[in-house]
Amino acid sequence: MRREHFTLDVTNIDWVETDGEPAKPSVSIDFTGPATMLRERLTGPDGDVLEARETDAALRLQGPLEDDTTGVVSVTNRITGEFILELNEDAEDVLQFIRAARGYGEDAADDEGRYEVAITLDGDPFVSYDKRTFLVYDDEGSLLRQHSLIPSGVEL
Repeated sequence: MRREHFTLDVTNIDWVETDGEPAKPSVSIDFTGPATMLRERLTGPDGDVLEARETDAALRLQGPLEDDTTGVVSVTNRITGEFILELNEDAEDVLQFIRAARGYGEDAADDEGRYEVAITLDGDPFVSYDKRTFLVYDDEGSLLRQHSLIPSGVEL
């Protein structure tokens, strides 16, 4: 699968910059490549689609933040550690999304997701997850806790 096969669209994040009413941030990832491969990566050994708790979302920066860098957004299988998908995005845009999810989470119930991820295959809905964690790593692979979305009580 190629990164060019993925298109990412976010909603409900502008309120962070305008001090508006918090809304649950949402990211939609559309895949236009060979659907069989992505379906396989999103399916567990039992044949069922992976659940939200079986996946992790992360941003790996490609350079220092102060340089208006890009990053690689990834979704991985938490059990196997395998990449499900990767795509390039502007790091500041992703960090704004994380700030919105953090702000939304301040008013959300403890068991509610902080943001939603929907994955579509050529425009057709495939899976949707409510997520609470989004990890950010610098270009050397170190976790940037201050930029990550980590629920309280979670130890990494």
